Amino acid sequence: MYGARRAEILLSRAATSRSRQAARAARGKYEQSGEVRAVEHTQERAARTGGRDRTEQPNKAERPNKAEPPNETKPPNETKPTGETESPSAGATTTGMALELLVHGVGGATPEKMLNDPRTVRITGDDTAAVFRRVDDAGAEDRPADPEGAPVREAYVWCNLTSGNGARALWLLLLPFMVVNLAHWMRPPARDRQGTVRFHGLLVRLAALSLTVLLVAAACEVALDLAAWQCAGTRACAESHSWLGFLSPARSDDGWWSAPGRRLALAAVVPAALTGLLWFLSRRTWSAYESQRPMAHAPEPSEENIRTALGRPGFWYGRRLVARLRAAHTAAGLLTVAAALGSAAARHDRAPGGPAVLATLAEVLYAALIAGAVAVVWVVCRRGRSERRLDRELDARLVRFLPGGALALLILTAVYAGWSRPGWKSAGRLPGDMTFGALALFQGTVVIVLAAVAHLLYRAHPDPRAAMRGFAGPAVTTLACALGGVMSGGVSQRVADWLDGTGGTIEGPPVLLTWQASVIPAVLLVVLGLAGWLARQTLRLRRAQLAAVEQDYADSSGAPLDAVRTRRIAGMRAMAALTDRAPRIVGITSAVTLLLGAAALIGARVTDDTPGEASYGAYVVLRGAAQAAQALGSWLIGFGFLLFVTWGRRAYKDPAARRTIGILWDVGTFWPRASHPFAPPCYAERAVPDLTWRIATWTEATGGRLVLSGHSQGSVLAAAAAWQLKPSVRKRVALLTYGSPLERLYGRWFPAHFGPAALTSLHHDVACWRNLYRLTDPIGGPVHLPGDCGPEVDRAPLKDPLAHGRDREHPLPSPVLGHSDYQADPAFAEEREELLARLRPTGAPAGPLPGPRPGPGAQGSSGRSSG
Repeated sequence: MYGARRAEILLSRAATSRSRQAARAARGKYEQSGEVRAVEHTQERAARTGGRDRTEQPNKAERPNKAEPPNETKPPNETKPTGETESPSAGATTTGMALELLVHGVGGATPEKMLNDPRTVRITGDDTAAVFRRVDDAGAEDRPADPEGAPVREAYVWCNLTSGNGARALWLLLLPFMVVNLAHWMRPPARDRQGTVRFHGLLVRLAALSLTVLLVAAACEVALDLAAWQCAGTRACAESHSWLGFLSPARSDDGWWSAPGRRLALAAVVPAALTGLLWFLSRRTWSAYESQRPMAHAPEPSEENIRTALGRPGFWYGRRLVARLRAAHTAAGLLTVAAALGSAAARHDRAPGGPAVLATLAEVLYAALIAGAVAVVWVVCRRGRSERRLDRELDARLVRFLPGGALALLILTAVYAGWSRPGWKSAGRLPGDMTFGALALFQGTVVIVLAAVAHLLYRAHPDPRAAMRGFAGPAVTTLACALGGVMSGGVSQRVADWLDGTGGTIEGPPVLLTWQASVIPAVLLVVLGLAGWLARQTLRLRRAQLAAVEQDYADSSGAPLDAVRTRRIAGMRAMAALTDRAPRIVGITSAVTLLLGAAALIGARVTDDTPGEASYGAYVVLRGAAQAAQALGSWLIGFGFLLFVTWGRRAYKDPAARRTIGILWDVGTFWPRASHPFAPPCYAERAVPDLTWRIATWTEATGGRLVLSGHSQGSVLAAAAAWQLKPSVRKRVALLTYGSPLERLYGRWFPAHFGPAALTSLHHDVACWRNLYRLTDPIGGPVHLPGDCGPEVDRAPLKDPLAHGRDREHPLPSPVLGHSDYQADPAFAEEREELLARLRPTGAPAGPLPGPRPGPGAQGSSGRSSG
């Protein structure tokens, strides 16, 4: 819309100055987006109507049938701040036009499929996310509205935000960061407990910081300890890996790079480069996602009734927080490398008989590292999210100097470690057991304290439908730490096995990593047991659904139904119901993981040896079990890491696999990066402002009726966009959701933001809302609003399939659609028509809204006006 106006201004200026060259330049700037065509239509219509376009503000005399909006006048020279819009009714021309804005769900969709037309044109947007229309509807605003009230359909396509190019498949390696970021948003709802809520967020941010340190520490373990310290310092290992020859004292005749400190300084480039890569990716996505400024507007009194933070002005604008966290995590990674590099040299210098000058430098180094760590923790703890206002500031000095100071300290540490120390030789392992043990202990402590905080919040305002009674955040944090441990340990185990090809040449990774790998088979046994329990529950549910399916499809003829078809439909319903059992699976798995992780930490600390070696002298059965668990765990952890790498490589080349990974990110990256800056970026920080701007500008320009139609994850984006609208605009928008996880997934796992109070407020704030779902859909479900609100929003479950067998209307067997193709059901068109009938265009005479038209299978009223 704004692009078309800009093009019109440029073209008119070029025509006024009679400069054909300027006109061609203006036309070339906008011809690819199809906006010139819209401008030409506007100019032609302006010529026919005497030069006045519909977007111009008419005089009062020219508007005899429209009342002047009160308090909407604006001084002629007033300049509006960037990102702010006036009330949509100011200057709006009622056209009677209706618009349906479609938002697709997980996995993405093409505009041709969404609009059911092979000819589409982009109305606004770019190659990443855009709004499309049918070619025939490109100039719909320039012609009379459809006499039958049929809406013009638009498709908002956002799939490239998550699964666009192959490089995004590498985000799979950032899975632990994404999972811990989800834990921030899973807190129970709380009122008047802001201090507890802030403490909950602080604990999750500290857990996220520990994951960054764990990842960089694993890289240091591989590069510094296994490769540069152990393998290069052992003749047999160095001879089997020729690329380490120049680092080996035996093979290079004590060359310059063979000194232990210099070997470590050179190897430190690997974890430092990894930290720099994470910083680069985070900053690149930060400038593309977090820098999308939402639409700002003057607050209205009715906005105080919103019961969710998603309606706050700064919720989708985390630019300042992510910049601060990125600086802190980058500095933490660089300080971890400096600590790993300098600790070996400092241990040598501080030994009896060591050089006094270097020993003093070691003390200074330790003091500097402690000061840097304190600064990092202070930055992480000092400030959380700023949602109640649009925070446009940046902590430029902090963002610049904190990572820069850590990098300078790393360089000074490399110079210190590389200083000549005659007689210094590498032996054993670097002191890494203490580091990994301290990280595991810290993460376990954070999870326990986080569980206590979540329990306090839940007890204050219990929600029986909340997942795991408020413990979802601690459980997911546990799984994030476990994923980080598996990935870190997998890299270390695989590299150690690869370097130690001759067997027994190096001591291998720290003992704790071996203990953690040894408990993986026990976790898998628990998971297999849960899978068996789910299979049993599925069979029981299928038997229970057989009678319900026969009752739903019974007809007056009394003819028996196909038993095979009935069992298949019942099985699909039973499989779809397994989604509701996910909280129990996650809860049991996380509890077992936490207990076994504590056992591994205690075992490594007490024995200071691997499980197989620590079991010598025990019963034969225990010794065999320990050795089998150690061997199987090492193999499984390596297999899991290779599977991650293989899957990422396949997704980089295979669009189908990349689409599958994109579905994972569609669900996991909806939330802003509130705890971990290296997590995959939040696509909603681009998608929600896109939808908000489109809805507000279209209703402002036309005054028409708008149905916001969202499928699956698109319904979550639609709800988030509706909350961001001004209340006066929100009252003029109808919401149609289908296959929606708003309550089934988001309401249970994120009760503070999509709980019953939040969804009820959304129901009252929009003009009307209807929700469609099927019993065979594993993702979508009813909204379950309390009281009479529920039937007003939820339609009775749609039949799936539409027919059990063959009949006159369905001569061929109807497919079981599950989560897809809701628009193929006749109920979709019925509900959309009734929502449009309940919307009143701007400027329409006051009066009661049309009542709902009963439809087959309707449950309660078909819609509701809150106005």
